[in-house]
Amino acid sequence: MNRISTLIQSMNAPLHSDHAAVRPRQGMTLIELSVVILVILSLISLLFVAAGAWKRGSDRAACTVQIRQVQVAVRSYANLNNIEPGTDISPVSLQAAVIGSGAYLEATPTCPSNGLYTFNGNTIPAVGDLYMTCSLSASEGHVPDSYEAW
Repeated sequence: MNRISTLIQSMNAPLHSDHAAVRPRQGMTLIELSVVILVILSLISLLFVAAGAWKRGSDRAACTVQIRQVQVAVRSYANLNNIEPGTDISPVSLQAAVIGSGAYLEATPTCPSNGLYTFNGNTIPAVGDLYMTCSLSASEGHVPDSYEAW
């Protein structure tokens, strides 16, 4: 019987010898903290990349809109004055006729990405040719996708 009572006592005995309640550990380890900081920094870097791409895209769109506005102004000037495409209107400056105070456009457009606009002289361009082009058309894509009907 002594053996059985010893066995029962050993089964009912606590697993730890100090009889203290086991508490879960609190806080984070250095590795866990480093991983959390790394994930946050990665997300922030992705945000900066996305914001830069959005800015370049909006600058490209704004440049394309300005090229179209100048093209529409040149077409309006030619239509209202019965001038055929391909006609040189010298001694009048076509740029001065369509851009300026009281003209079709109030001010000379500027590229939002600091590109330079080039105006193609005093000749009314044929349909499908642009009167104004941006210096960033090749490198940054500052050119309309389709302008054959302009």
